[in-house]
Amino acid sequence: MSILAKISTANDNHSARITGIGLMLLSIFLFSLGDALGKYMVATYSVGQLLWLRAGAALLVLSPMIWRDRGTFVRLERPWLQLLRVALSTLEVAAFFLATVYLPLADVTTYYLACPIFVTALSAIVLREQVGWRRWSAILIGFCGVLIALRPSSQTVSWPAMIALGGSLCFAVLMLITRSLRATPDIILASSQFAGTFALGALMSPFGWVTPGLGSLGLFAAAGCVSVSALLCVNRSLKLAPASVVVPYQYSMIMWAIIFGYLVFGDVPPISTIAGAAIIIGAGLYIFLRERRLGRGEAVVSPPV
Repeated sequence: MSILAKISTANDNHSARITGIGLMLLSIFLFSLGDALGKYMVATYSVGQLLWLRAGAALLVLSPMIWRDRGTFVRLERPWLQLLRVALSTLEVAAFFLATVYLPLADVTTYYLACPIFVTALSAIVLREQVGWRRWSAILIGFCGVLIALRPSSQTVSWPAMIALGGSLCFAVLMLITRSLRATPDIILASSQFAGTFALGALMSPFGWVTPGLGSLGLFAAAGCVSVSALLCVNRSLKLAPASVVVPYQYSMIMWAIIFGYLVFGDVPPISTIAGAAIIIGAGLYIFLRERRLGRGEAVVSPPV
């Protein structure tokens, strides 16, 4: 290969990485915007209505791609594992938005940032993967960050916080299952998650139903469209640039959670939440870099859809 060709290839790779980073940052902003929209809507409407109408809008947006790739849906690998994945995905999304009814957005996001730590711990306990003392140390430090953010005492440990942590654990198991379903096309993974959320929302919606006006319907639709746009951006980002380059930028979600929480809801996160989030992010990044060095570099944070 000539020197000019090598320079051109290097420039192309650099441009792809920059574009990938930009798309990752955009996706995290969109995911955070969708979370803020969801929290705003559940102040008036039930979580079931949010899940149903948001997922319905998302499925409408995805319908052209679902139709285009419809043949892949009849050849699903390990269908029972796919079903379990959809169930866990539905539970964790419901837990996330239920927790936001009672907790600031930054608090719920902080608990979900612990997902990579849970994934690594569960990989060692459930999948019997080899985890050395360095990563076990990072896991313990990360759990300390969770405890600092949780501020455990008889007065402060609440069931909404437990719901958020339970959702984060569901998300961790979901990531482990997704890891074993690498051959499944992205459109199946995404559309099945939205379909599960749609089904649960349809079952829950009659309880506490509040008839939405046109403006509210527009916000529900916007939440679904934002979620799909964010998902497409993050998938494209991971195709343009290595996960090791773009994944650390996913932790910017805590910044957006704090900003949206303050601007929209007037929430000011306590020092303990900020300190806990910083510890969790540091532990998660160490785990990610360690797994990358061991040849298992995966996206340690993948925001819920």
